[in-house]
Amino acid sequence: MTVTDESLEMLGVCFGGFKALSLVSCDGFSIDGLAAIATHSKNLIEHQIDEKSGSWLGYFPETFTSLEILNFASLNSDVDFDALERLVKRCISLRVLKVNKYVTLEQLQRLLTNSPRLLEIAACQNSQLLRVFSNCANLNTLSGLWEATTLYLPVVYPACTTNLTFLNLSYAAALQSWDLAELVAYRPRLRRLWVLDTVEDQGLKAVGSNCPLLEELRVFPSDPDGDGIIRGVTESGFAAVSHGSRKLRYILYFCWQMTNAAVVTVAQNCPDITHFRLCIMIPGQPDYITNEPMDEAFGAVVKNCTKLQRLSVSGLLTDHAFECIGMYAKNLEKLSVAFAGKSDLGMQCVLKGCPKLKKLEIRDCPFGNETFLSDIEKYESMRSLWMSACNVTINACRLLASQMPRLNVEVMKDEGDDDRVADKVYVYRSVAGPRRDAPPFVLTF
Repeated sequence: MTVTDESLEMLGVCFGGFKALSLVSCDGFSIDGLAAIATHSKNLIEHQIDEKSGSWLGYFPETFTSLEILNFASLNSDVDFDALERLVKRCISLRVLKVNKYVTLEQLQRLLTNSPRLLEIAACQNSQLLRVFSNCANLNTLSGLWEATTLYLPVVYPACTTNLTFLNLSYAAALQSWDLAELVAYRPRLRRLWVLDTVEDQGLKAVGSNCPLLEELRVFPSDPDGDGIIRGVTESGFAAVSHGSRKLRYILYFCWQMTNAAVVTVAQNCPDITHFRLCIMIPGQPDYITNEPMDEAFGAVVKNCTKLQRLSVSGLLTDHAFECIGMYAKNLEKLSVAFAGKSDLGMQCVLKGCPKLKKLEIRDCPFGNETFLSDIEKYESMRSLWMSACNVTINACRLLASQMPRLNVEVMKDEGDDDRVADKVYVYRSVAGPRRDAPPFVLTF
């Protein structure tokens, strides 16, 4: 969103107890706005900045000592290191420090020397890490290892103590299965793990063998577009993790192929799952062994995982899968659907059967006006509905807005769109009425 310098200054001046600021993918402000926050917010404990210059660090007064979290890992510019070092030195409660690539290893070592209580660090460097990490025995979170390779990984082993609970390797494109096996060996307390699919099935098998307390697993794609060759992780690694890490609650898994049997195994081994996000990257992909729809897989998830709160479905799905979601997912709060479904009947079952549903995201599906207008009272208890590339019309949007005046109904129009079709629809609840700042390409009803 757009944030002005005046808005940031107002936060700093008017709110004496202001404690946390996170600006990610925002624009409209300058160094002056950040300087105002640093100058006036004497109780600030968390500061996360994305894409601005680092000279604002010098505006924190010398009496400022409350900072606990400092994150400028996404900052694409130099920082005033002298100001940063003074800030870190006097903030003795600092427990999270995430720096960008412009902080050298020598500088990072100086910062760590002044941060004895640091619990989480993100750094983006290479072979000189040994002397930096050698004294980091208390870390429980390690992330941002951009150049993690077989050659450099041994230097971070001193930081990977038995206290390590979160390991973020989602930037380590060169990480291989044997590297991950070395990293997770003897890390019995690891609870959160983010990796790329370059770790392959063998790496995930090592996770299942060594991480019995693992609660969160995120496997991201190293090659999102693909080149026609199936590689990375498959159903084998997916099932292997669940055999050893039965406390899993959060799963995000990108893959090119999957089977019903593997998902059923995961659902049966890990019944405490609350977030299940399976992303089969080929749209409409069936079980690649049986060529059957993936209905059985997601049916097993909603039947076995009764605490399920968030679900992302993918692959070839019929109405039966959505009937199961409506029948069994009674604690579901967020559902994301893409390239799935056969008719409006399936989504109608979801809207009628999931009493706690708050956010529904649908794209590139055959659902249309029948789904959109089938249970409009449901929108009063939901936070939002997003539909894109479906079969909703402008007239249906007008009808919904007229019957539910407390809802905001918005249509995003691209140049050349059919005037009768609502290609992108956003419906959300609001006590303020229709927005008055909509740009020209957003139609409000």
